Amino acid sequence: MAAFPSFPWLARRESGAWCRTGLARDPSLQAAVDELARQLAGAGPADLALVFASASYASDLPRLLPLLRQKLQARHWIGCLGGGVVGTEAGGTPHELEHEPALSLTLLRLPGAELHPFCLDTADLPDLDGPAEPWRTAVGAGVEGINAMLLLVDPGCGAVNDLIGGLDYAFPGVAKVGGIAGQHSAPHGSLLFNDQVRGGAVGCLIGGAWRLQPMVAQGCRPIGPVLEVEQAQRNVVLQVSEGDQRRSPVEALQAILGGLNPAEREQVKHSLFLGVARSDFSLEHSGEQPPAFLVRNLIGVDPRNGAVAVGERMRVGQKVQFQLRDADASREESRQLLRQAARQPVEPLAALLFACLGRGRGLYGHPDGDVSLCREAFDQLPIAGVFCNGEIGPVGGTTHLHGYTASWGFLVREG
Repeated sequence: MAAFPSFPWLARRESGAWCRTGLARDPSLQAAVDELARQLAGAGPADLALVFASASYASDLPRLLPLLRQKLQARHWIGCLGGGVVGTEAGGTPHELEHEPALSLTLLRLPGAELHPFCLDTADLPDLDGPAEPWRTAVGAGVEGINAMLLLVDPGCGAVNDLIGGLDYAFPGVAKVGGIAGQHSAPHGSLLFNDQVRGGAVGCLIGGAWRLQPMVAQGCRPIGPVLEVEQAQRNVVLQVSEGDQRRSPVEALQAILGGLNPAEREQVKHSLFLGVARSDFSLEHSGEQPPAFLVRNLIGVDPRNGAVAVGERMRVGQKVQFQLRDADASREESRQLLRQAARQPVEPLAALLFACLGRGRGLYGHPDGDVSLCREAFDQLPIAGVFCNGEIGPVGGTTHLHGYTASWGFLVREG
């Protein structure tokens, strides 16, 4: 067998930490597993194996982990099915594989890490109004020494926001990154845990010497001024203000349209969203940066009064701003955030990407859009992940469920 090329991230074996990746595309599950075993031959026992499989293997999913565990060694196995997978070939080239058979495997050796895998029955979650301890008991770990959480949720879970809110409550300050797995018609879940297929939610708490550095790229650019919500009922915004001027959201948007070029006005017809600020501070507050915006869908307009319905519960006093999503905005935002991540003092061992099904070729018009942007900032970093039905990541210090987003987690050593 030919020797593997030499890459800096493989040389990290010298410090005891290493990452090995494989990517297979054979339509046969057995053949894909055999290909991964060939690519990863010689890898020593790993602490954590991350497995991402395309929906093409849905019917065979219960066979996947037992087959892999026969050929490769890892202490913990976690993963899920997705609408597509992200993986890095043994030669070091990352790819986003959509709508085709693909199997991505990442083996991680993490000296000094404290890893606590968990599996949750989301049909019986603890009370959100109760103490935090039942949530920690359900996960099977306390907060001491925990730095990050990898979280994967089955698409059949009907309480995703409650789950995320409860885990934020139980593990405050812990970065949470992940997504909702892919849907399929087979009579089993979409999550992988040790040697089983599961529903509900699975994840892994990461502590000790390692953490996940999160990065959420929402892919939008603002249009018009920052507005303040003056009247709202549940998820419906009735009135907004800019300074002393109050009007309906639709009237505010009509005023913005006059300053847009023809291409932007065309985009408004199909790519308009609303950014909801995560802070109530005004923009003039002590010269601080503008608040972080959580991009949410606009799901309806009432022509009688100009109100808009938003995919988020709204309240008076919130800052909002209309947003346009397009490939250029997504590309520029991702580049900026990835460059910031690359300036951190500690080089990541690997990157995890949880991308919306609406990204990829559909957004960029060509394959490997997000991983190519990552390559500009990190020229040899192994990348793995999955295309999700909803992405999980923090904005403004709170974990949220997103859409059309790239939620990244960079695995870095503490200190």
